[in-house]
Formats: sequence, structure tokens, C-alpha cells
Amino acid sequence: MRAWQTDAGRLVLTDVADPEPAPDELLVRVLACGVCRTDLHVLDGDLPEHRPHVVPGHEAVGEVLHAPKGSVRRPGDLVGAPWLRRTCGVCRDCRAGRENLCRWSVYTGWDADGGYAERLTVPDAYAYDWPEGLDPVEAAPLLCAGIIGYRALARAEVPDGGVLGLYGFGGSAHLTAQAALARGVTVHVMTRAAESRRLALELGCASAQGAADPPPEPLDAAILFAPAGELVPVALEALAPGGTLAVAGIHLSRIPPLDYQRHVFHEKELRSVEANTRADGRELLALAGRIGMRATVTRVPFAEADRALDDLRADRVTGAEVLVMD
Repeated sequence: MRAWQTDAGRLVLTDVADPEPAPDELLVRVLACGVCRTDLHVLDGDLPEHRPHVVPGHEAVGEVLHAPKGSVRRPGDLVGAPWLRRTCGVCRDCRAGRENLCRWSVYTGWDADGGYAERLTVPDAYAYDWPEGLDPVEAAPLLCAGIIGYRALARAEVPDGGVLGLYGFGGSAHLTAQAALARGVTVHVMTRAAESRRLALELGCASAQGAADPPPEPLDAAILFAPAGELVPVALEALAPGGTLAVAGIHLSRIPPLDYQRHVFHEKELRSVEANTRADGRELLALAGRIGMRATVTRVPFAEADRALDDLRADRVTGAEVLVMD
């Protein structure tokens, strides 16, 4: 089969053997795979190498070719293969429902080959049933961008009808904005790309300005999606007393020194977001069906995955890119 592999900072298209599913895994024919900034972090070495020549991709939607014994899934069923691939199931965090914090967790497209390929495997217990009516291409970004944004929104604790600031407005933020708007939240967007600001206003956000510009009113909560540590003090200063900033990315550049009075006094909080639980994904997919959440998608032929990541690196993407099989 064809697959894209990482190779010393490059993405290389090659022919490899079809993957062999473990006894508890599905074999899936990939129909579409979202292009996520985490794929770029894996390729560029922002995240440490876990598997040499790994196949990136963790927003994959595909058709089941083989299901393990005892599975409720059958060949022909559509499933989603997400970032979270396995957890230990027995540690303190797993037992407490915090499987996203499991120290023995492994990830699709980082520890195991992912969806930049014609086929992949996914543990049956960690795949998502694909909701009827959700287009595999248009909704593929929900599998990471959507889920992480959903968890970040929960971590930010913006009240219904409150005021939320989004710093960066790419694949994850433009889905999170829709979830927040559905709750009556006023959303202000701070991002450097003019096309992203235009999209924010089209989706119903109250304002859109430059990445470091002050929002037009104090924020009850904020989410930082851009991997830019220099925006942490900017976002903290924009919070109202008692506000919370959630940092959604797996990678963030260095945060500059914070001034206590300007940035963290008045009981402001700074929180991180790590991966997700399977419950997050099930809730997000159900919400997407109820509110008609949609990704703004650029379809990219599978053979042009390297170009897609170059475009993402250069901030030439509005919304999300999705690889589509030939």
C-alpha cells in the first residue's frame, strides 16, 4: 500500500506492506484523514521521536475491512481513528476517568502508524462509531481538532452566555467557536491571518482582530490555540478577574516572564490541556450532529500530503485541510 512516512524532517511517499491488526484491532481502509498541526510537530521534531519513519495522521475516517472476534463492528462499517490509541486502563488516572493523563498512553501517528496511508489499524475499543449523516471528509477534523477544542472549552470554564477569547483560529479553534456560540457565548478572535479573521466573523464571532490586539471587552475565559508562548501573558492580561486561560496545544514555544499584578492577580488561572478521553470524543461527535457543526475544509489529494503540511507550516490554511484518497 502507499503511505507517507517521516524521514529526517521530510515526508516521503513510499510503498509498504499492509498493516497486520493485533487480535483486538480493526483493519481500516482510509477514506479521509485530517491534517493536524500535531502532525507538523511530529515531522519537525517539536515532539520527540517515538517511532522512526512513522506514518502521521490521527484524524482518519475509514471503512472496516476486518474486525476482531467479539467486536460489534462489521466489515463495511465506518469508524474514526483518533489521536488517543491506547491507555493502560489500570493506573490511578485511568481508574479515575482521567485516561488522557495515563503515563502509558500511546498515540496514533506518533507511537503507531496513522492515517496518511491507504490502510491503518486501530484498537477496537478506541475507535469511534461514525455518526450517520456526517461526511467523512468534511468531519474528519472533528477527530482531533474538534475533540481537543471541546476539552479546552471545558477546561476554560466559560459560563453559558459569557465572553470567550480564542487566540489563533485554525482547524481546532473554528470548531470550538461553533460549540461556544451554540451555548450563547460571545466569542472574540485574535489571530494574525486575515482570512481566518474573515472566517471567524462569518461563523458568528463578535469580533476578530490581530493576534496580540486587546479584545473589545474583558474575557471570562480564553483558549490559546496558537503554539506561541508569547501570547500567554497577552491572553492573561485580557482576562476579567477570576478568568481562566486554557492552553490547547501539545507544543508551545517558551512563555516569557509573567508579571504577577498584570497577568495572574485577581485569581486568574492558567491551565493546560492534555490529549482527551474517549468520552470527550463521543460527546463531541454527538454535539456535532445536534448543532450542525461543520469544518471549513480544503480537500487535498492524498499524493500531495507533503504540500498540505508545507501550507500549514506557512499559515496558508483557512480552517482545516483533509487528505482525500484517490
